[in-house]
Amino acid sequence: MKAPAHLRAATQRWFTEMSGLYAMEPQHVELLVLAAEARDRAEQARARIAKDGAYVEGRYGLRAHPAIAVERDSRLAFARLVRELGLEDDQHGGSPRPPGIAGRYN
Repeated sequence: MKAPAHLRAATQRWFTEMSGLYAMEPQHVELLVLAAEARDRAEQARARIAKDGAYVEGRYGLRAHPAIAVERDSRLAFARLVRELGLEDDQHGGSPRPPGIAGRYN
């Protein structure tokens, strides 16, 4: 499946790889596109933060860069969409969650 043209090259490769590994119906493809867009948005925000710094001058002094919230929200959206699609299931033996730490509560 061809990746949308508006995605970054690295994200297009990820999209093509994921769509080739999994059988997807149209609604799954839409979720995959949204995940790819969230991934790109997080990268754009991260690049802006790297350029401007984590804090910017505001009306009342230094404040967190607005792109920090965009990056956080985009990463969360990406993680949730990937989980919704079940793309991580193979990495954790069919479980959508990472394995627990052995002996942690013993």
